[in-house]
Amino acid sequence: MTRPFRVGIAGLGTVGASVIRILARQNEVLAQRAGRPIEVTAISARDRTKDRGFDLSDFDWFDDPVALARSADVDCVVELVGGADGAALQTVETALSQGKSVVTANKALLAKHGLSLARIAEEKGVALAFEASVAGGIPIIKTLREGLPANRVSRLYGILNGTCNYILSRMELEGLTFSECLKDAQRLGYAEADPTFDVEGFDTAHKLAILTSLAFGTEIDADAIYVEGISSITPLDLAMASELGFRIKLLGVAERTETGIEQRVHPTMVPKTSSIAQVMGVTNAVTVDADAVKELTLIGPGAGGDATASAVVADIADVALGKAEAPFGQPVDRLEKAPRAPMQRHEGGYYIRLTVHDRPGVAAGVATRMAQADISLESILQKRSETAATQDPHGRSGAPVSLVLITYAATEASIRSAVEKISGDGLIAEPPQVIRIERE
Repeated sequence: MTRPFRVGIAGLGTVGASVIRILARQNEVLAQRAGRPIEVTAISARDRTKDRGFDLSDFDWFDDPVALARSADVDCVVELVGGADGAALQTVETALSQGKSVVTANKALLAKHGLSLARIAEEKGVALAFEASVAGGIPIIKTLREGLPANRVSRLYGILNGTCNYILSRMELEGLTFSECLKDAQRLGYAEADPTFDVEGFDTAHKLAILTSLAFGTEIDADAIYVEGISSITPLDLAMASELGFRIKLLGVAERTETGIEQRVHPTMVPKTSSIAQVMGVTNAVTVDADAVKELTLIGPGAGGDATASAVVADIADVALGKAEAPFGQPVDRLEKAPRAPMQRHEGGYYIRLTVHDRPGVAAGVATRMAQADISLESILQKRSETAATQDPHGRSGAPVSLVLITYAATEASIRSAVEKISGDGLIAEPPQVIRIERE
């Protein structure tokens, strides 16, 4: 009988436990695919007493995941510890250095150390597989690395964080505030007790850094990503977006430009008719614009134990079969160090909501500043005060009202300059809201 492919799993949270259950349930199918049985021989976690729904005595237990990585009874280490450094990094480095393949779902680790880890894997001739690190059960890593080599990618963008998409979906459909939806997301387990990593865009940025490298053949450069979260989005912005034919999503966007690879994460207005606008709740989606396939959109569960474990098990099966491709599609030494495209040079349409005083000359002052910055306006929409008792004969109340501007293509630098000058003129009563528009 062919010797089993022996797997050690470091980290037994929701995903780790799901991996063990799926491997047990699909053992015959996976053995046929890999040409040999796949067997979990070792596990490691912080709490040995926790009930995970299976008998821990069936496996060798390691309190230290690094010791698991050194075990002679493990052929492949599955790292599900989490974190960019510490035990996760030490575990992966140890396994690769000893000539063992690694499967991981750790996007933070890859965004920070992906190139150095890939170099070790290449030198040792083993696999570093990370399908589960981006978009859960969506096979976007394999699609970019193995399915699109005949294409030159021009742009990649997507909804890469289910927590943010859930919050924005609820806010739009039910008119709730950000804080109300966040509390509900935490209650349902979609958001952490400290949600900063998700709602401020850092989780999406780590995932985008990985996808950018695969899509454009460049070195990972997470520090080049412009990051902005969703905590400033209001029900009014979502209502105005809907009225104008848009929907607001937190997108990660990577794009070829004349000045380099532009990487950005921020709330974005997308046309309601677009595929990505239809993606609601905790679902993820990634769209790839390329020369041969034109537009390719993958949609599916972006998180959750079973969805993420599905991607982990797919990688384990590939490694058991003997696949050990260059982790980022080509050897690390061939990856380009792409010039960064400054965010100030980004060019596109903008939604600008200004809370202005309802008095003569304000709209004209705003329009003047826009013209001075060479910004053309596609539309202007003003929501007047409904406090009729205080309105003058011309319908003006003097109370703050919302003035919404939609621009034609303009640079980030010109938008920022115009808004700063409008603020300095004393025309607005609250900080302005600026949301970029991503058209198809």
